[in-house]
Amino acid sequence: MTGQTSMTSGNSRRRTLIVSWGMAVISLILAAGCLVTGSVDIPLDQIARCLTGGEVEREVWRVIVLQTRLPMTLTALVAGAALSVAGLLLQTCFDNPLAGPSILGISTGSSLGVAIVMLAFGGSIGSGWSTYGSSLAGAIAGAAAVLGLLLAFSRVVRSGMMVLIIGILIGYFASSAIAMLNFFSTQEGVHSYVIWGLGNFSGSSLDRTLAFCAVTLPVIFVSFLLIKPLNALLLGARYAGSLGISISATRRNLMIVSGALTASATAFCGPIGFIGLIVPHIARITLRTSNHSVLLPATALAGAMTGLLCAFISAMPSSGMIPVNAITPIIGVPVITYIIVCRKKLLYFS
Repeated sequence: MTGQTSMTSGNSRRRTLIVSWGMAVISLILAAGCLVTGSVDIPLDQIARCLTGGEVEREVWRVIVLQTRLPMTLTALVAGAALSVAGLLLQTCFDNPLAGPSILGISTGSSLGVAIVMLAFGGSIGSGWSTYGSSLAGAIAGAAAVLGLLLAFSRVVRSGMMVLIIGILIGYFASSAIAMLNFFSTQEGVHSYVIWGLGNFSGSSLDRTLAFCAVTLPVIFVSFLLIKPLNALLLGARYAGSLGISISATRRNLMIVSGALTASATAFCGPIGFIGLIVPHIARITLRTSNHSVLLPATALAGAMTGLLCAFISAMPSSGMIPVNAITPIIGVPVITYIIVCRKKLLYFS
């Protein structure tokens, strides 16, 4: 019996290493592809010189690489990881494989906050620090409002499925408010918000991208401090309580962290759908485990890989950038369909 257990543990560690290294290699290849792909053909050696500070034949190539392609690559990597980690936290928090930032209305709440900034107060998403700060504040406020409502309802409604339905209803309400703001806004404001709402990893300078990373990466790190209570939730509320873990405080912390990650990514990239919902499933299926000490880092890595894949596809046409939200359903719908059809064969939340 002991031999079988050690063999199983060894196979699990081997699978984790293979999957993790595979995702890391694919992410590096996709990141290189994002730096190479674009409407302007730049030789590989010139891209390397741009990144290392060497001399280049054309100065415009340095501007394209450092101010367009590199920010897009970093944004896709960090935003993909942030949304994926947020999705995993929410799925464990609500014990529901269909929970996610977009399904629970958190993304829509963030969008409503940004819509108030852009449409009600006449703001717009530009390249400056002040515009990013105002959009981030609006997104955080919108996500916080939705999280507050969900936390309040979760104290009254004990069923995770019912809380999920309430989140969907809150999302519809926020969408209605956004539609009203669009109706009464100026044509310029509506145009800016529609472009932002399509989702985009590009169109930002390097300094603003670094600000986004500085805001988001520490919150991702905080999520790793929640691994122990996350695993305790898998054992059930009573068992987790017997271990000295406060269920209400843990769920509150999980929702706050996931809301902060969603708000930051939404403010910077627009409301990106499906990534937060599907990537945790991809990590579980490939690793065949729900142990968060393994699953959480793998989800962040898989999210970065998925974000880079979307960025690479969006940059492929020479005529312009494809909106990210036109790509994510192509990846997400088959994964969710597989989860629904094969749910009895998948061992989740155990």
